[in-house]
Amino acid sequence: MSSQPNVLFMIADDHRWDAIGGMGDPTVKTPTMDSLMARGTTFRQTHIMGSLSGAVCVPSRAAVLTSASLFRSGANQINRDYAVWPQVMRQAGYHTFFSGKWHNDRQTFADSFDDGGSIFFGGMGNQYKVPIFDFDPTGKYPQDDRYIGDKFSTELFTDSAVQFIENYDQTNPFFLYLSFTSPHDPRTPPGEYATMYKPEDVPVPENFYPEHPFDNGEMRIRDEVLAEFPRTPEIVQQHIADYYGMITSQDAEMGRLLNTLEANGHLDNTIVIYTADHGLAVGQHGLLGKQNLYDHSICVPSIFAGPGIPEGTTVDALTYLYDVFPTVCDLTSVECPDTTEGSSLVPLMEGCVDQVRPTVFAAYKDIHRTVSDGHWKLIRYYVSEETGKGTDYIQLFDLEQDPWETTNLAELPEHTERIQSLAAEMKRWQTETDDFMKDTPILLQ
Repeated sequence: MSSQPNVLFMIADDHRWDAIGGMGDPTVKTPTMDSLMARGTTFRQTHIMGSLSGAVCVPSRAAVLTSASLFRSGANQINRDYAVWPQVMRQAGYHTFFSGKWHNDRQTFADSFDDGGSIFFGGMGNQYKVPIFDFDPTGKYPQDDRYIGDKFSTELFTDSAVQFIENYDQTNPFFLYLSFTSPHDPRTPPGEYATMYKPEDVPVPENFYPEHPFDNGEMRIRDEVLAEFPRTPEIVQQHIADYYGMITSQDAEMGRLLNTLEANGHLDNTIVIYTADHGLAVGQHGLLGKQNLYDHSICVPSIFAGPGIPEGTTVDALTYLYDVFPTVCDLTSVECPDTTEGSSLVPLMEGCVDQVRPTVFAAYKDIHRTVSDGHWKLIRYYVSEETGKGTDYIQLFDLEQDPWETTNLAELPEHTERIQSLAAEMKRWQTETDDFMKDTPILLQ
């Protein structure tokens, strides 16, 4: 066994940051995630930087791979001016393995992994009929080699990861990247999980609205037409019940994999990370999807456990999903490339610093921008030059008093200076990240 720790990185699709029992959700059952939190460090304010298209998962996954900001990381095509995380681990002597969803370019995939199984090149689809490939060492993956998996997606992907662990006999450490399509729709949880949550027992979110209160420029995107308008509490409860069924099903498969690590003597020497590519509204603010900049959609779970990581610790500092790359380099003593824009979170874990950045910024297409210092949050909405949809509007939320983001304080005169200050910070982020809207006014004229 290598003295260098193994790495297990698990990333979900659409998992909102607080839809975990250990994060305070009183309804959803997540014993594996709760246990992971108890034996590790949880970051409560991990953000994504948004998306330039409705497929928010693509740039988020590119950010994971490159530790680069939204306007530089690439999306379907990874920006190869940046070092790629699994390639860095591979070059450092790690045996790299992948199973699950890959929603970026295939050449980057081929350059990143030594092995894999149940590989799904795509975004979403029937959870019971996933078109997959076996690992192709040539990296070509001809369509004739694609076949339909015979199990529910989460079980299918986890099976390949379990088999890899059970058969692993090399002396060098492994880097296992497991990418779920869960809990993304179609939310069709398997077996007992399909009826585990009764809709009438699911609390209606405190920020439930029948419709979003104004045109945000993305009112009829695919995610938003999964339910009729106006929303009703009953419709939202059904969507959340199905969502929770997907999450609990995934939690069980994660537990099976962690049990396999333990049974094969790897758990104590494996850094385990769990996160997601973005969150989801699922009925909050009158929305169903993630094409917005409310916290339910831009904040994700972020749990680290394993050797050298403090146990039972929660950190409230502002972090980004793209911090995972430099953090794992730090934890494994792998040299971190100078192209990474994220920060190692190890100093936060160890309590050496209180923050790695004072604010976070996110963007969505040409219609939404936001900045937050963790207490105050400004969201700026625009009318799209491309579609003509949207609204010129500003929201200001006091997240400490109003975590559900329901009370807009922007029009109160006592907050004028605060809005100006946050707008200046947003402008700084836009300049720093090469936002194509950096010259567009933030304050309303």
